[in-house]
Amino acid sequence: MWYALIAVAVLAVVAVVARRRLVVVQVSGVSMAPTYRPGDRVLVRRTGAVRRGQVVVFESTRPSGWGTGPPAPPWAIKRVTALPGDPVPADVAEAAAATPGARVPEGALVVVGDGTSSADSRVYGYLPADRVLGVVVRRLSSGPSGDPVA
Repeated sequence: MWYALIAVAVLAVVAVVARRRLVVVQVSGVSMAPTYRPGDRVLVRRTGAVRRGQVVVFESTRPSGWGTGPPAPPWAIKRVTALPGDPVPADVAEAAAATPGARVPEGALVVVGDGTSSADSRVYGYLPADRVLGVVVRRLSSGPSGDPVA
């Protein structure tokens, strides 16, 4: 009998830890197509550490810059293309107000959508790294549940 209680307690602890470290979000926009399409659900690992090439989910709303213009979901999904210390990509330089040869500053990321239509660093400049919720681990399925992301 006590084995069952221990098993239930362990499962409860695992569920709490997983909930704090993982979140499921649903893609609502086309900016990451064909990699992720509207309706896709993705598993996101909460982390502050990201690498170039990873897809991240981040807070898109803020007083200026990211999230300006038409209302957007509170979360967005894009691919990291440059990290602090990397050269600023030429197609981002104007939006980031970067001079030729500039490097991405500490605390900033360059993020770009995989699709042909994406409001990203080419429009808004650097993404503050502290806006990142986490890194996409994998696509779970296409479906209606989860928090929507653009």
